[in-house]
Amino acid sequence: MRILVTGGGGFLGQALCRGLVERGHEVVSFNRGHYPALEAIGVRQIRGDLASRDAVLAAASGFDAIFHNAAKAGAWGSRDSYHSANVTGTRNVLDACRAHGIGKLVYTSTPSVTHRATHPVEGGTADTVPYGEGFKAPYAETKTIAEKAVLAANDNDLATVALRPRLIWGPGDQQILPRLVERAKAGRLRFVGGGHNLIDTTYIDNAAQAHFDAFEHLAPGAACAGRAYFISNGEPKPTREIVNALLAAAGAPQVHGSIPFGVAYAIGAACEALWPLLRLRGEPPMTRFLAEQLSTTHWYSMAPATRDFGYVPRVTIAEGLQRLRTSLHQG
Repeated sequence: MRILVTGGGGFLGQALCRGLVERGHEVVSFNRGHYPALEAIGVRQIRGDLASRDAVLAAASGFDAIFHNAAKAGAWGSRDSYHSANVTGTRNVLDACRAHGIGKLVYTSTPSVTHRATHPVEGGTADTVPYGEGFKAPYAETKTIAEKAVLAANDNDLATVALRPRLIWGPGDQQILPRLVERAKAGRLRFVGGGHNLIDTTYIDNAAQAHFDAFEHLAPGAACAGRAYFISNGEPKPTREIVNALLAAAGAPQVHGSIPFGVAYAIGAACEALWPLLRLRGEPPMTRFLAEQLSTTHWYSMAPATRDFGYVPRVTIAEGLQRLRTSLHQG
């Protein structure tokens, strides 16, 4: 089968491309840049911008399915930049599916679409946890709009499914772990509210496996068609425990300090005001959205994903940490 992966050069994107190639599919990645790692596994790359409808339509010609993984992530940036990548880009992908008669679309969403301030989620499913409201970050807001569009597009000609992996980590991560290590080594990392809140995380191979499982079951009228699913390792742990385990795997200092939620929230509000006012570069160390995310319990049930497309996490957190430690040592 010919499959187009958007954002194939990213952390999850490379895992998706690699796994699809191993499964015998012809894979092409649509990226903004060029990635030697994709070239090395025989994945052809098309460079372009998701916000360009013409570029997406041209790139998608001749494919049987799309894994729409590309997005602008993070907790900082203009709403326009997030809307352009996440909303306009997704609408362009949907238009391309219609224009070229593509029958399957697997969309990478996020649990952030259900974010509601400090409201905890314990064992939630997409059927029991509503979409969020009053978003303080354009990432969550625009991913919500995009996910709704993907699910609404599901019909007899185009089968769609949305997966919400929670905090993906593992070998090859160039985002979460490097930032944690940098801040821990600089003594600038603190937990918010003690770090005792339970959270889900997802080892990279499990996140990719969920996408493959959903894809293999996806078809018009299938149980998973037109639905969203939380994806994780199914092993909720205190934020403090998982962060220090990742730092230990990387040989970085452990973190013990904490700041109250109210203080973190106030710092986040101040940063959001000062960064654009003073035209400061990079992301601020804290935002209101981050303060809420870092201090709130969020863990989910894998039962719907297991029931509808057979997803069962294959790599435990303990095994994943060992693999991460080994990869970093070899690197």
